[in-house]
Amino acid sequence: MIICKSELELDLMREAGRIVAETHRLLSKAIQPGVTTKELDRIAEQFIRSHGATPSFKGYNGFSGSICASVNEELVHGIPGPRKLKEGDIISVDIGAQYQGYHGDSAWTYPVGSISSSAQKLLEVTEKALYDGLAEAKPDARLFTISHAIQRTVEEEGFSIVREYVGHGIGASLHEEPQIPNFGLPNRGPRLKPGMVLAIEPMVNIGERYVKTLDDDWTVVTVDGSLCAHFEHTIAITDDGYEILTKSEM
Repeated sequence: MIICKSELELDLMREAGRIVAETHRLLSKAIQPGVTTKELDRIAEQFIRSHGATPSFKGYNGFSGSICASVNEELVHGIPGPRKLKEGDIISVDIGAQYQGYHGDSAWTYPVGSISSSAQKLLEVTEKALYDGLAEAKPDARLFTISHAIQRTVEEEGFSIVREYVGHGIGASLHEEPQIPNFGLPNRGPRLKPGMVLAIEPMVNIGERYVKTLDDDWTVVTVDGSLCAHFEHTIAITDDGYEILTKSEM
């Protein structure tokens, strides 16, 4: 069942989303060669808690971090630790915050210093795919039209869509129905209605689409070792389109 949120619930999710966005803005300045992923995690947790929220991911199914920090060939669910970022790396940072019982969720992939032209193109295409998908988010549209738009943008550039991990509904639970793949046929799936809140999150590989989970039971990497990127916004369907909830007011 897809849950439509009340205006009061949406207000709480706007605040959760704002905290997530501000955390991203803070970390974007801290990401540089020499910083460890654990330091980024500490900065994020302190900021989230200082704004009356809690990190959505910490303790979730046993996850130890407040953020997911995934570097280079790591796609999602990277565990923060002693790894130091290097010039030329890319890092995908996924942040969730729970505010008064409601969640916001957003991921972004950042360059570490100067990166290769191929890595830069990967980031640009994945971000564009996110917004091309969002452009299809409107009342009465079919959910998988969003999925199709993401797939089209990515594959037209010669990159690969990961199929094992998907976007999702979000609200009082971090993961709610519906599941939102990043591929599919247009004009399929449930119809979107005002009040639905969705986390749209394309996950893209430069190489082949295949991924695997490391022995830590969390970190997902590309099988061929190629670079990958992850961008995500939480949005609410409105009467005439959509509203991004995970955006900074500054």
